[in-house]
Amino acid sequence: MKATFSPVWRVVPVLWLALGVCAPYASGQAALNIQQATLLEPDPKTPEISTEELRKILAEQSATVFDARPFNEYAVSHIPGAVNVAAKPGVSISLYVSDVAEIGRVVRDNKAATIVLYCNGPFCGKSKRLAEELLTAGHTNVRRYQLGIPVWRALGGVTEIEAEGVQYVSEKDQTAVWIDARDPEEFTANPIPNSRNLPRSGVKSGKDVGEVKKAKDDGRLPMNDHNTRIIVFGLDAAQAKAVAEAIAREAFHNVSYFAGPLERLRTAVVR
Repeated sequence: MKATFSPVWRVVPVLWLALGVCAPYASGQAALNIQQATLLEPDPKTPEISTEELRKILAEQSATVFDARPFNEYAVSHIPGAVNVAAKPGVSISLYVSDVAEIGRVVRDNKAATIVLYCNGPFCGKSKRLAEELLTAGHTNVRRYQLGIPVWRALGGVTEIEAEGVQYVSEKDQTAVWIDARDPEEFTANPIPNSRNLPRSGVKSGKDVGEVKKAKDDGRLPMNDHNTRIIVFGLDAAQAKAVAEAIAREAFHNVSYFAGPLERLRTAVVR
């Protein structure tokens, strides 16, 4: 049987989650680690899942994971493997909710399909509103990762950026750090403007080792502000993701990687 939180600690504060502190448990119950925590909201209409459960679902592709935010937010930064659909027609941005009909098309109108929703964390209502609309439409297996993008990042998760997000960030965020994961020879021969080289070939397992440690010491990584947006790209998705994950393990909280071809990123970057 899955352990539960003591009623005194019905809600796990986001700050505690970010610091890796779990709420106490009732006497005699085994404590869960921070990856296994949920908010445990009172009387939820749909069950919550933990970060550990979401990672397993994504790895096994055992459910369709939907990012319940507007496309622009999704494009800038989303959990890898998540799907985004259009907004429900006629709703204001303050009460944004995805179009249930579009979700139905993605799951081929299978009302029993397992669906997982997430949005901008514990204080965001988008996934809750969407869950309720899905239940009303007859969907029977809806779950929420209510901890959302903020806690996913805090627990070392990287996100993925789309080409539209690349264009937006290059236009709007002059503080963003662009990391090229290619080998130095390839980087030098055909660099992306304003990018810094942190080659995948120099990344080693562990913390404060290899090329990542050097990048922390020589200024390629923003050591004075670990919340700086960092975008990693390379020859392919695997190369970019590996370097992004290594950077996230160094307590940088806003790391995304571009999974598309390098030339697509090159055309999206605003010079």
